[in-house]
Amino acid sequence: MSKLLDPKILMAIKELSLAAKTTIDGFMSGINKSTIKGAGLEFSQYRSYQPGDDLRSLDWKMFARSDRYYIRESEVETNISIRLLIDASASMNHSDGDFKKIDYARYLAASLSYLGNLQGDAIGLYVFNDDGIFSMAAKQDFQHLARLFYQLEQIKPEGHFTKPIYHKELFAGSQKRELLIFITDLYEENEEIFQLLDTLNTLRHEVVVFQLMARNELNLDFKGYSSFEDLESGKTLQIDQATARKTYQEGLKAHLENVRVKLLDRNIYYRLLCTDEPLDQALRDFLKQREKSFS
Repeated sequence: MSKLLDPKILMAIKELSLAAKTTIDGFMSGINKSTIKGAGLEFSQYRSYQPGDDLRSLDWKMFARSDRYYIRESEVETNISIRLLIDASASMNHSDGDFKKIDYARYLAASLSYLGNLQGDAIGLYVFNDDGIFSMAAKQDFQHLARLFYQLEQIKPEGHFTKPIYHKELFAGSQKRELLIFITDLYEENEEIFQLLDTLNTLRHEVVVFQLMARNELNLDFKGYSSFEDLESGKTLQIDQATARKTYQEGLKAHLENVRVKLLDRNIYYRLLCTDEPLDQALRDFLKQREKSFS
């Protein structure tokens, strides 16, 4: 299963929808199917057929007994609304090897969208960049999913993270309880991302943060380089990696622990993902938090 979920293999597939389908097929073949719940349909009532009704909803057993056409109505119980929030600031252009953080973010978002759609969930997309927030309202159908994949492919990270003045876009969602999944590297200059997270908390939805970091960031292993540029501010820094590595890793460990505690204090679910890791843990986290949204 892990080979099917290897991001180096999956992100080599040019068509995002195919990469997502391959990932989810591999994931579902390796887990207990009982953990996957589709749209829960509970029988509600029969009513007489009316012109224009979907013929697939006709109950042929009732027709055989009564010689009349009846529609079997059901109530959807377990589908929810999911909003995917993607950080498209310039720092998401950071690369390790052949792909960037934003490539991994697209791949993760597409896989979560595909899995959510299979579950009967409505999926929405919000992209945060220097110009504001691009938004797609949550819907549940494969045409909408295809449009969402297209928009994921169009993301071009640039500039700084979205200013708080644009956060009003986030209040345009459903009044029902939603699952909000934020995919970001959590790179910020003035607490702007945590301002966003505080705004999300006011919506009283379930919030999940997937923080993306590349392996070369985690290990301070940029072979052949001694000069580094901040992708958002443009500032450069000269550094001897071998000398700085131990201090850097200790500082990074303290920083990540601080992030974890700050999110825990906000009752936000957090997972650090390295961009060379398969998606199985993230997909399990998604299912776990999705189930929590119903309780």
